Amino acid sequence: MLAERAKPAGIVIADDHDLVRSGLRALLTDVPNLQVLGEAANGREALELCRRFEPDLVLMDVRMPEMDGLTATRAIKHHYPRTSVLVLTVHENASYMLEALKAGAAGYILKDAPRKELLGAIGRVLEGEATLSRRLSFQLLLQLADEVGVGPDVAGFPEGKTHFSLTPRELEVLRLLARGYSNQKIAESLVVAVGTVKNHVQHVIVKLGVSDRTQAVVRAYEAGIVKPPSR
Repeated sequence: MLAERAKPAGIVIADDHDLVRSGLRALLTDVPNLQVLGEAANGREALELCRRFEPDLVLMDVRMPEMDGLTATRAIKHHYPRTSVLVLTVHENASYMLEALKAGAAGYILKDAPRKELLGAIGRVLEGEATLSRRLSFQLLLQLADEVGVGPDVAGFPEGKTHFSLTPRELEVLRLLARGYSNQKIAESLVVAVGTVKNHVQHVIVKLGVSDRTQAVVRAYEAGIVKPPSR
């Protein structure tokens, strides 16, 4: 179930197939706290709708004419960083999805996912939670660590100093985010309240200069401030 909001979360649907767009709209139209603001048949139209509405979330197909989903995601996150992007994909391919995360996506959802799973993913993105399963998070982050050359001996912060002015507790939270932990799981691991974890996560996001927790983990690996998970 989606959390109560002061006003409905605005959503843009971007897919070049009419049937997919109409199906998604039908699934979302009667959901409380959600409002479909518009539909786009390509990335350029999606970017224009973001300019008009500045939606909370874009459901973004990847392969579209004129401007593909990854290019559109980069442009949206550059111009409208508060808009989250949830990528729609037909293949659960780690390499492909890593490119989506690097483009700025908050996560991904398979096109044939059940309605409950889709709504759950949308709700987590809107609440700032991770949308990647721990299993896929592990695979994706291993690949990202290899790509940016982060070795197993990286201690995090050289000479005891912190990058981005992160506190030791914020670093702990960031490392657990990198393991795919939810706020509840982080709270249990650190023996603190969930509200405290949410505050730490928000501080991490602000200090790293990103828009969501997924991008915080990508930035942390790119900057070499967290270790890759053990294989």
